Amino acid sequence: YLRAQNKKLYLAAFAAVLGPLSFGFVLGYSSPVIPELREINDPKLRLDSGQASWFGSIVTLGAAAGGVLGGYLVDKVGRKLSLMLCSIPYVFGYIVIISAQNVWMLYFGRMLTGLASGITSLVVPVYISEVSHPKVRGMLGSCVQLMVVTGILGAYVAGITLKWRWLAVLCSFPSCIMLLFMTFMPETPRFLLNRNKRSEAIASLHFLRGPHVDHEWECRQIEASVQEEGLNLSEFKNPSIYRPLLIGVALMFFQQVTGINAVMFYAETIFEDANFKDSRMASVAVGSIQVCFTAVAALIIDKTGRKVLLYISGIIMALSTALFGLYFKMVLPNQNNSANPDVWFTLNSASSGTESSISWLAVASLGLFVAGFALGWGPVPWLVISEIFPLKARGISSGACVLTNWVMAFLITKEFHDFTGFLTAYGTFWLFSAFCCLNVTFTAFYVPETKGQTLEQIEAYFRSS
Repeated sequence: YLRAQNKKLYLAAFAAVLGPLSFGFVLGYSSPVIPELREINDPKLRLDSGQASWFGSIVTLGAAAGGVLGGYLVDKVGRKLSLMLCSIPYVFGYIVIISAQNVWMLYFGRMLTGLASGITSLVVPVYISEVSHPKVRGMLGSCVQLMVVTGILGAYVAGITLKWRWLAVLCSFPSCIMLLFMTFMPETPRFLLNRNKRSEAIASLHFLRGPHVDHEWECRQIEASVQEEGLNLSEFKNPSIYRPLLIGVALMFFQQVTGINAVMFYAETIFEDANFKDSRMASVAVGSIQVCFTAVAALIIDKTGRKVLLYISGIIMALSTALFGLYFKMVLPNQNNSANPDVWFTLNSASSGTESSISWLAVASLGLFVAGFALGWGPVPWLVISEIFPLKARGISSGACVLTNWVMAFLITKEFHDFTGFLTAYGTFWLFSAFCCLNVTFTAFYVPETKGQTLEQIEAYFRSS
């Protein structure tokens, strides 16, 4: 009976997570495309190493801007319309890439798809958390990250056979389907009640919960916590607003300083060093690990709780990045702080005997790290920030968190080489390991457990504590 009730809720969640699927295609697009564009015959489109770096990382700058814009849109025009609007920069960005005549058009197209990704990464978790009931909110919220990694894997697999322009055509499809599906989905009851649209909120609850539920009771529960007045900056002195904001920003910061982007950046090199010559298939293997363990997290999160997964994930990542550091220490025993900071160069010039004898350590560390991240610190921070903010501050607080995440992603991606030059390669990964240990400590003392609670109960917890 409960499953029958949830059918339309699942349909609404599916329509929304087509946005994160598009977001995943954006992130995954650069991996198969950059090698092709570095060897293309057209000199106007050919990427050198610096341009290739910008082609990959400029998405994070667009996403940071999208986080700010999304924070404004989600409160002004609503969750549903914000999702529908973000399909426009997705499609237009891919049209620019498909018709690109020079590198700057490629950059512009990537920036637009990044902007749409930033809006998506903010709006979809909020939409899903507000339409779900507590028993399935964790699972549906974790599907956001599951669809992101599925999109990344889809881009990797499609990139094996499709040329870069045709891959861009394929990547534009999910956002078009999302626009079509979201047209028929309801706005969230909480946003409608915040706008004094009670009859529309009842209709939304009727769609999402089915006809055999007491919609009036849930509506009254939501109304009790809805505050119609706007949010003033002075209210950020209130612990019920600034405490969840600080927790959310810290979660986004810690998610990035685990080193996930640096590890994924070197994934192909590590597999090549371990004699996996087909680097594209290696990327598919990494993407498959992400999808599998994110799916496991989605299935168990409403039973285990959020904090348990963050603990397990943090410990696994701390161990795997420590092993990564050990691998680089053994392969590059003579590297010092003033040596060539390019790990690609030093790895290739290292003793082949040393590499082959411990290459298993690099592959095992990579697999363990990706699995650990996918199990907890990948999906859970996005879920928690969609749950802990009071309704009146949800847009601006979520925007601050998304901005933090994408700015940190850009800094980690762009400055990783400088870190390896200053701290050495193994020192950098041991620093990531230390941050993973800090993640676990932060989770223990500051992250609230939200399993099984309504959004109104979570809001009341911050008001009373």
